[in-house]
Amino acid sequence: MSKAPIVLAIDTPNLETAIAWVKATQDHISVYKLGLEFFLTFGSEGVKAIQNETDSDIFLDLKLHDIPHTVSGAAKAVAHLAPKFLTVHASGGNAMVKAAVDALPNTRVTGVTILTSLSEADVTEIGFRSAALQSAVALARIAVDAGARAIVCSPLEISAVRHEVGATPIIITPGVRPLDMVGTDDQQRTMTPQDAIAAGANLVVIGRPITQSWAQGAHAMKERAQEIGANLI
Repeated sequence: MSKAPIVLAIDTPNLETAIAWVKATQDHISVYKLGLEFFLTFGSEGVKAIQNETDSDIFLDLKLHDIPHTVSGAAKAVAHLAPKFLTVHASGGNAMVKAAVDALPNTRVTGVTILTSLSEADVTEIGFRSAALQSAVALARIAVDAGARAIVCSPLEISAVRHEVGATPIIITPGVRPLDMVGTDDQQRTMTPQDAIAAGANLVVIGRPITQSWAQGAHAMKERAQEIGANLI
C-alpha cells in the first residue's frame, strides 16, 4: 500500500495519545511532524517512542534560529535521533543554515520561509521589505544556497519557490485544508492538499483536519487519513 505524501502534525500534550495517533494512521502517512512543544515536553525519548511505532519518516520541526555556533550545537544534539527532516528559519541567514547542514549531513535540513499564520499585513509589520511571496522566494534561495535540501513555504508560494530553486529541493507545505475546512482556523494563506501537490509541493502538512477525528476513535481517524490521502496518491 502506498502512503500518501502527507506530513501529519502530532500536536498533543499526551505521549500515549501521540503514539495512538501514529498506530491509527501509519498505513497512510509518509511523515510524522514532531514540533517544538512535543520536543520540549517529551524530549528525545518521546521522539524515540514515535520512531519505535512506525517506519514512516520523522520531521523534527524545531525551527532553529540563533547564531551559527549555537544552531550547529543544537543540530548535533539531535543527531542521534536521525530525523529525516529538521527545520531551521531561513531568515537566520546563509551561515546559520549552513551550520545546521554541516552538523547533520544525513538529515534534510529544511529552510522555513514565511510562517503560514502570517498575513500580508503581518509580513509588513514585522519588517520585511517585500510581500510574502517575494520574501518567501528570497528566503528559499538563501536556504538552498546554504545547502538546505528542503523548503517550507505556504501553498501560495509553491510555484514561485519551485521556479526559483529548481526540481531537486523538497517543498513541504503547511496551511493546506480540505475544502470542508478552509477558513476554520488560524492559517491565513491556505489551499487544498490536491492543489498544493499540483502546484509543485512534494509533501503537505496536515494536522487538525485528521487529528480532530480522534474524538470519534482510532478507526475514524484512520478513515479520515485514508480519505484525504487517497486524493493525493
